[in-house]
This record gives sequence, structure tokens and C-alpha cells, in this order.
Amino acid sequence: MTWLKRFVYVLCLVAVMAVVSGCDDAEGPAEKLGKQIDQAMDSAKDKMDEMGDKAKDAYEDAKDKAKEAMDK
Repeated sequence: MTWLKRFVYVLCLVAVMAVVSGCDDAEGPAEKLGKQIDQAMDSAKDKMDEMGDKAKDAYEDAKDKAKEAMDK
């Protein structure tokens, strides 16, 4: 390689390193929105699980009452 080709090669490497190191860890608006959506989905899942548990308990209570009424 001639010295000019080496110089251009090194210059390109430095430019690429500068671009890569310029990326920071700060969250952008899309990433923040994504995290909010994830939290909302987790919250909704928890509420649905809670409602399912309540419905299951209500079913068990109704079944027990029906069984008691049939036994009388």
C-alpha cells in the first residue's frame, strides 16, 4: 500500500470509530414509549389475572351453594 492509501484507510477507521463512539445510552422517545407500553401491558395482565382469580372464586362459591341446595 502506498502511504496515501494507508492514510485514507486510517482516516476511514477513525471516522467509523468517531460515529460509533458518538452513540450514547440515552433513551430516545421511541424507546421510552416502548417501555411505557410494556408497563401498561404488564399492568393489564396483572389486572386480568386478578379478575380471573375472582371469577374462579365466585364460580367455586356458586358451585358450593348449589351443591348445598341440592343436598337439602
